[in-house]
Amino acid sequence: MAIDRLPELLGLPYYNEPATYLVFGNTTRAWEFKGWKPESMSWKTGCYIHAGLSDIQMNFTGPDVIRFFESIAVNNFQTFSIGSMKHAVFCLENGLIACHNILQRNSEHELRMFAAPPWPVHQAMRGKFRVEVQFPRCYLFQVAGPTSLRTLERATDESLCDIGFLRFRNARIAGVSVEIGRIGMSGNLAYEVRGPLEDGPKVYDAIFHAGHDLGIERLGWRTYMVNHVEGGFPQLGWTFAPAMLEDKDFARAFSERLPPLQVTGSVDPSDLRARYRTISEVGWQGLVRLNHDFVGRQAVEAELANPRRTVVTLRWNVDDVVDVFRSLFEKGEEYRTMDLPTTPTWKDGLIFHADHVQHGGRTVGYSGGTIYSYHFREMLSMACLDIELATVGTEVTVLWGNFGGRIKHVRAVVERFPYLTEERNDQVDTTRDRSS
Repeated sequence: MAIDRLPELLGLPYYNEPATYLVFGNTTRAWEFKGWKPESMSWKTGCYIHAGLSDIQMNFTGPDVIRFFESIAVNNFQTFSIGSMKHAVFCLENGLIACHNILQRNSEHELRMFAAPPWPVHQAMRGKFRVEVQFPRCYLFQVAGPTSLRTLERATDESLCDIGFLRFRNARIAGVSVEIGRIGMSGNLAYEVRGPLEDGPKVYDAIFHAGHDLGIERLGWRTYMVNHVEGGFPQLGWTFAPAMLEDKDFARAFSERLPPLQVTGSVDPSDLRARYRTISEVGWQGLVRLNHDFVGRQAVEAELANPRRTVVTLRWNVDDVVDVFRSLFEKGEEYRTMDLPTTPTWKDGLIFHADHVQHGGRTVGYSGGTIYSYHFREMLSMACLDIELATVGTEVTVLWGNFGGRIKHVRAVVERFPYLTEERNDQVDTTRDRSS
């Protein structure tokens, strides 16, 4: 396929400027544009536009659609109003997180799911509820950073200050109707723009040009996960593994449709539990409502009553990190290379990664999702740690490397979670003057 045709698969326009795309199987991803340094600074100094979640939406319709999601999600649906969104979490019977995603209510009998694996589809196919599933081809552009609102207001030529956090409504960009929702995993002010895939190129182009003097950058997959660790958002398939594959019926039905698996890290590859997470282990207790029955409720309720571990940010020791790179210039087996800005790189499939975190010579948790933050100039990771040690300033050791290979003991310190604290998305007052 010609290079100028690759962006079409993502609903993007073609620009005659540097860009790297990855194509494997039926999947195409924009990997990098101007480089990981300016891209990773975009949500601090301007904004970014990211199209990596396009074409993976699912519509659930039918008279039982709310009852269906109540039966499988930990969330409360009694106050799920039309025009709102929620971060929905689904567990197995044993309380492990099967998957999670953004769910929005379009109408009384229609919910739309974004950026999600097909585990809820599998549940719907069991036929217990009157629910149908459609798979429309849609673009989904994430626009995040301090100038994201101004950029989108230029593109729509209207005020968008009325769109509250986890709310959405329609607007117009480039002469077509678009859906704009306020949400973001980067932690700061962020929006999503959505619509039919065929409208994607002109909508993307209008947004990109609207932000040309507001610091907008095109964001690729290489740098995308940096903002999840900085912003404190655990991500399925990167910072932890999807336990949905433990559902044997699901695995038989959908395993061929899922990306390949990468099982990496200093933890024995056979220890998948070290790579899965529970509600408490990712800090999502606030999403759980015990006013309804759902898959895994008994296990979730028991864990909430007696949690063992929680999520933290680890800041890695600079000298130990430098030693990892120094080994590339020494004879013999080197340490596992830390790819910049993220390790493992999320380009070959779902990542089942776990490094041992030790304290006093014993394992007290697991680290995953290692990033280099160019903004903070620090190596960080997201870790699941024993609660009694999850205090800022606690010193631990990360065993960096792959099981059976050379292991580097990296000193690390427990830091604030989330690490990015300024102007959190749900706290930004968009009604005040933010003009340039």
